[in-house]
Amino acid sequence: MSKVLKISLLSLVLLCLLASWLAFGDRGFIYVYKKDKERQAYLEKIEELKKEQQKLMEEIERLSKDNDYIEQTARRELNMVKEGEVIYRFAGEEDKEASEEKTGSYIKK
Repeated sequence: MSKVLKISLLSLVLLCLLASWLAFGDRGFIYVYKKDKERQAYLEKIEELKKEQQKLMEEIERLSKDNDYIEQTARRELNMVKEGEVIYRFAGEEDKEASEEKTGSYIKK
C-alpha cells in the first residue's frame, strides 16, 4: 500500500470517529436536538399559561367591578336564587336511571 493511501484511510477513519463523537457524544447533535424540542414544548406551555393567567385576571377584574357578572356567577356556580324565584328541575336521563335502579324497575338491555 502506498503512503498516500494509508494517510487517506487513516484520515477517513479519524473523520468518521470525530463525526460519530459529534453526533452521539454526551453533548452531541442528537442531545442538542432533543433539548431544543424540549425547550419548544416548555415555551408553548408558558404561552398557554400566560393566556390562562390573562383570562383569570380579566375574571378577577369583572368580579371586582361588575355586579351583574357576580350575580350570574353566583347563580351558575353556587346555585343561588333571588328571593321569590321558583326553580324547576327536570329529571335527566341519569336521574331517571338512578331512580329506576332504586325502585327495581330498571331493565337491563
